[in-house]
Amino acid sequence: MSRAAAAPPPWALLSLMLRYPEDIPPGALEAGVAELPRRGAPARALLERFLAEWDADPATYVATFDLRRRASLELTFYRYGDTRERGPALLRIKKLYRAAGLPLDSAQLPDHLTVMLAFAALAPDGYGAALLAEHLPALELLRRSLHDLDSPYAHVVDAVMTGLPPLDVHERAEVVKLAREGPPEEAVGLEPYGPPEAMPR
Repeated sequence: MSRAAAAPPPWALLSLMLRYPEDIPPGALEAGVAELPRRGAPARALLERFLAEWDADPATYVATFDLRRRASLELTFYRYGDTRERGPALLRIKKLYRAAGLPLDSAQLPDHLTVMLAFAALAPDGYGAALLAEHLPALELLRRSLHDLDSPYAHVVDAVMTGLPPLDVHERAEVVKLAREGPPEEAVGLEPYGPPEAMPR
């Protein structure tokens, strides 16, 4: 956890923006953006663009995130797909939450971006940004996919990236490889996500 973020964006607000629309209290997003400072907050302009373009129809959300493999909010999926290697990766994230005093109690998997952003908002300084930085290639692929779709959610992921370090040469190579090949696959003998302790309640 050595890669720290500079000028972190409003992690909690970003988490809320990426949730299922019917789970967002009316007016909460507008109020959250209004509270951001106009100077020294590079995420504000991006989030204002999101609000101007956002379609709160749940069907749009499902079509964006649930029906496209290249726009998944579950970040370990990009690197591991539904292979047996994904289970230990999920378990590691879940243990990290517990070690920070924030055990996961959610229907989402621990690698879901809304969960990671909520962790970043609550964890000790730097912990959440460092965890997100470990998944920069996945975030970059998600960002590109959303821009390709002209989705307003692309502005939210852009805002996430403002608080993280730039991709290094190895991460850029991984982005190119994953964009070309997609997530790995295993054909037989798998439970979907690995050991039971990695599964949500």
